[in-house]
This record gives sequence, C-alpha cells and structure tokens, in this order.
Amino acid sequence: MSRYRLLVARGCMLVLLAWAGWARAETLVIAGDIWCPVNCQPGSERPGIFVELAREIFAEAGIEVQYKALNWARTLQMVRRGELNAAVGAGVEDAPDFLFGATPVASSRSCFFTLPDSTWRFTGTASLAGQRLGVINDYSYGDELNTYIALHHGDSERIQIAAGDTALALNIGKLTHGRVDVVLENAWVMQAMLASQGRVGDLREAGCRAPDVPIYLAFSPVLESSPRYVAIFEQGLQRYRANGRLQALLAAYGVQTP
Repeated sequence: MSRYRLLVARGCMLVLLAWAGWARAETLVIAGDIWCPVNCQPGSERPGIFVELAREIFAEAGIEVQYKALNWARTLQMVRRGELNAAVGAGVEDAPDFLFGATPVASSRSCFFTLPDSTWRFTGTASLAGQRLGVINDYSYGDELNTYIALHHGDSERIQIAAGDTALALNIGKLTHGRVDVVLENAWVMQAMLASQGRVGDLREAGCRAPDVPIYLAFSPVLESSPRYVAIFEQGLQRYRANGRLQALLAAYGVQTP
C-alpha cells in the first residue's frame, strides 16, 4: 500500500472511531429550581446532593448528566413534555404521572418560619387563620396544606405565592419586610439559604408539618429512555446506601439521614 493510501486509510479509521464515540455518547438532562443543598448553583464546586449523586451513578453506566437551574413550574412542564429527562427533588404529589424509583433519595421536612419576635406556632391548618403564609408556585406541601392553599388561593391576606428562579429569596424578603407572617419551606433548604445570606439564626422555626415527604429524582413519563434510567438510578442508590457513599455525601453537605 502506498504511503498516500495508508494515510487516507488511517484518516478514515480515525473518523470512524470518532463517529462511533460520538454515537455512543449519552447525555441525561436534569433540572430544578435552586433548592440547596438538594440542588445548588450549576457549575459550582458543590452543585447539590441529588446532582452529585446522579452524576456518580450514571457515570458508572457511561452516561453524562447535565444539570440546569429552572423555576419549578417550568421544570415540571418540560419534564412532562419530554424536553428534560428528570426533575430534581420531586415528591410523588408534585407530579404523580412521572416515573419514580422504589427508594427515595431523602425526605423533605417542611417547616414554618417566622421573625424571631413572633410567638405563633403551627399546630395544624386551623392555626394558620390570621397568618399571611408565603409559599412557592407549584410546590406540593402534602394533601392537607395543598387543600388549604388551593382554598385560599387569591386571598393575599391568607396565601401569597412566589414564583420564578428566586422564589425562596423573595419569600424571605417579604417576611423580613412584614409582607407575610410565615414562610413554609424545607428545613434543609431554609438553613442553607440563610447561611448563604449570612443570616444564620435570623428566623425562627415555628413547627413543621408531618409526616416528612419522600423526595426523588423523577423521570419523564413520555420518554422511552425513562424506565431504563429509573432502573439504573435505583440500583445505584441501593448500592450507595449499602456501601455508605450516600451517607458520606449527605454528611459532606451537613445533612443527616432522615
């Protein structure tokens, strides 16, 4: 074979190998509104418990995980339409049509937060009478609270709903400036947000709803790839629970296993 033909043959081989590598590449896209430490700022050293866990588990199967920060309502719409693969930190009540594994990654404890000088405490939905409650658009807070929120939706003296990428920061600002009396939020997330603002201890926890809500990486109901992804993630999660890697990851974010 002439040198020219040899070079052409080698060039073709390299192209074929590159094409084969590209064809085998697989990317899974997950998203959620920033709910740190569940999922934090994209591109940061600590992008969040669920994000790190998903990247480690899927990397073992040769699948790259891309993470985007989007507001929650948009995330659910895009996952439902198959424009994204999965929603980060969803509960079954958030999207009952999504695909969930058998094992939740963690449990969400939703608590009520007030200014330090408040004496109010949550003892059930009846105790919310007379309180302006700040919540986030399209979040699920359990059947009882969801019913209460739906019942008083549109009455700003009872319910105020924040939306967008900075919904929690907006609710904290409204509480600080007296525009709401109580904010309902995941305890981990509120603690992380206050720490990021240099405001640890500035708000008072005034009781929590029960029971805690299991939260998952929830996959699109319309994508053919979803059942396979659910199985890969479930197997990895079980393995990481057994070998201690999940507990180590939670500890790295200062979180205790529920």
